[in-house]
Amino acid sequence: MAGFLRKLLLGPVFLVFGLAACVSPAPAAGPVINPLSEALLAEGVDPAAAAFVVYRIEDEKTWMSGGARVFERFTPASISKIPHTLLALETGAVSGPDEVFVWDGTKRWADGWNETQDFAAAFQRSTVWIYQAVVPRIGAAQLTAGLQAFGYGNAEIGGPGQITRYWLEGPLAISAAEQAAFLSRLARRTLPLSARTFELAVPMMEAGRGEGWVMYAKSGWKSVPGEPEIGWYAGWIEQTGGPAPGTYVFVLNMNMDGTMEDASRRRPAVRRGLEMIGALAPG
Repeated sequence: MAGFLRKLLLGPVFLVFGLAACVSPAPAAGPVINPLSEALLAEGVDPAAAAFVVYRIEDEKTWMSGGARVFERFTPASISKIPHTLLALETGAVSGPDEVFVWDGTKRWADGWNETQDFAAAFQRSTVWIYQAVVPRIGAAQLTAGLQAFGYGNAEIGGPGQITRYWLEGPLAISAAEQAAFLSRLARRTLPLSARTFELAVPMMEAGRGEGWVMYAKSGWKSVPGEPEIGWYAGWIEQTGGPAPGTYVFVLNMNMDGTMEDASRRRPAVRRGLEMIGALAPG
């Protein structure tokens, strides 16, 4: 982990050497192939308008696609539910995954939001109104201190009037590289949190499992009128089988056209990238 953080501090220097190190060997007379770029193209995502990072914790091997965009900060939108969930449980703002939030009867665009549900369901369904109720409970001082301790981008939450919007519209912003560093600490359970918080929070984040692997992840969609749409998919996979077992952190952000069809490319692109580097068996 320390090595990866050193690489992040090097910024563009790491970019030059990192890209050289994370591409597949090419035939002598052929082009150099970046497996993550190839995965994006295969799923209809323009690699020039996306940043994709995969980091294997055990040996700090890193794969990247996206050039300087890997280090460019964007509003995190709903992938911020990962640090917010950790802080809510750590501070006692939420008692646990089974705390129930009663629906106020207001119809919102996602059907899964329009009912009473517990905190675990709110994470899985990305229920914004519940997190807008929870985040102010944590409080500005603890939010700022927590995000700073996590190294979560610029850790900026804005003024009092932004307490329910700062992760959706800004000023909170984070890069793909910073997300990878944060998630690496979470996967290794080295964030400054209690054992209880990890025990309660990590199972909430499970996004899928198969023979020899478990994935923890969250999607995000930053949509602000007049600004580019940004899609995210970030998390980690614990792989005990396959050709290259290990714990792989992954982060994708990409420009989107605002349609569900485009949004649906995020997870398949990440999965294909993991398959192409051997972190996950095809299919």
